[in-house]
Amino acid sequence: MNNLYDADVIIIGSGAVGANVANELALQGKSVIMLEAGPRVPRWKLLENFKNSGRHYDRNNAYPNNPWAPTSNQEGYLYNIGSFRMMPGMLKHVGGTTSHWGGATWRYTPNDFKIQSLYGVGRDWPISYDDLEAYYVRAEYAIGVAGSDSEDQSGIYPGKAYPKRSKPYPIAPEADLYMTTKIKEALIPAGIAVIHEPTVRIPKSYDGRPACQGNNNCDQICPIGTLYNGAIHAEKSVRNGVQLITEAVVHKIIVGNNQKIEAIKYLTPDKTEYTLKAKAFVIAAHSFETAKLLLMNNVANSSDMVGRNLMDHVGISMNFLAKEPMWMGRGPVQQATINQWREGDFRSQYSANKHSFANNNPQIDIAAKAISEGLMGQALDDRIMDLSSRWISIYTFFEQLPDPSNRIYPNPNWKDSIGLPGITINYDVDNYVIRGAKEAKKQYQLITELMGGDSLTINSAWENHDHLMGVLIMGDDPKNSVVNHEGRTFDHDNLFIASVGVIPASGVVNPTLTAIALGIRTADIIAREV
Repeated sequence: MNNLYDADVIIIGSGAVGANVANELALQGKSVIMLEAGPRVPRWKLLENFKNSGRHYDRNNAYPNNPWAPTSNQEGYLYNIGSFRMMPGMLKHVGGTTSHWGGATWRYTPNDFKIQSLYGVGRDWPISYDDLEAYYVRAEYAIGVAGSDSEDQSGIYPGKAYPKRSKPYPIAPEADLYMTTKIKEALIPAGIAVIHEPTVRIPKSYDGRPACQGNNNCDQICPIGTLYNGAIHAEKSVRNGVQLITEAVVHKIIVGNNQKIEAIKYLTPDKTEYTLKAKAFVIAAHSFETAKLLLMNNVANSSDMVGRNLMDHVGISMNFLAKEPMWMGRGPVQQATINQWREGDFRSQYSANKHSFANNNPQIDIAAKAISEGLMGQALDDRIMDLSSRWISIYTFFEQLPDPSNRIYPNPNWKDSIGLPGITINYDVDNYVIRGAKEAKKQYQLITELMGGDSLTINSAWENHDHLMGVLIMGDDPKNSVVNHEGRTFDHDNLFIASVGVIPASGVVNPTLTAIALGIRTADIIAREV
């Protein structure tokens, strides 16, 4: 019977989640085909693109934006009709969007898995933290995470390591930056815990990646290859036997007997159509594209929840001037984090938050503002030196709740070069987050005062953070969920989703590590069945 299939498993998408699923299945002896809509671009070429770009602040500019595989750089591809303009920095090529990211790799806490039970809002996960803990370990060791084993990441157990871990981080964190040291001196005595962000910007060599040299360039491209990205596991999976087909845009899903997925069809850039069959299928093609593909084919949507419940960690930010030089911009782009307001009974009333001290070099923005004020010559140099030495920036993630009216769906009024629709986004920020932002502004005032700062500027306009959860929502009820605790769609028992889109409760931390952990768990389940 095996010769009826092209592979045991077909995976759609070669980003960090899909590539890890592919590699795990290959290691367990399964035949795997992985399809990628975009091209395979060597890293040296991406670096050259970046070096030759005149738009270094444009984090997408170094990457391909092909007419058959459009990204958010393609005008019209994403069409917003809600009050919030969502424009995530998605990429389509081997490795996916983790080619540029901050690299933050947090775990959710046990309470994040049962927000409805504890606080009466949102949805519980169908699994607990304990169910996922071993897979968090596997994910952290697969992608090489540097983190602290001794800190409380919840804000409710000061001085204690939390959440519990069955194995230490594979890599210890880097030493505190000068700025972090000064922040801790000001805030910790006042009871505000400042902790280290777990990250794949590693301070020592791991799995062939060099130690971070502090190029401060993670959001565009890591120039030396320290920062983990999905291409690492895509290429690793190929070496372990996975067949990778690029420039292959899946557009049809064929449902056979007993609601099983029988085959998929994909288009090449010249619109040639191919068909592939497998025993099981995994869609890991970015939250938006995965939901769009399911909706285009009326697959896995008996609950009418595909594309709904969109959550991002939309946030606000603030800047102030410290009383003494802090030298923001030296070293990794982010290190110090405040999780003080991540947990607590207040979550029944308003959003939790995570404050991150940005460490991006601020000089371009400062110089532009000074020039706009008419400063030139020595006066301009003096202003840049003074402000850039004392500049502090904090950006904040807010916890979102799932709301079916926040959604994406295909936009037939815009089509790419092979005739596939764009994406319509309808997203509004709710009162739960608005109340959370009101509290955050009080916290900004407190932090600024404790650090002796002045010239506080709060950027209240909602900011995009590209954590696109909920649109493939996980649950234990097929009437209101797309996938179950295994990542298996309720409607088709051989169709699985591996994506941050399955996350049913957003919490306040970056979700990529959790999606990879869930994907590895799904790979184990598939491997036992095919």
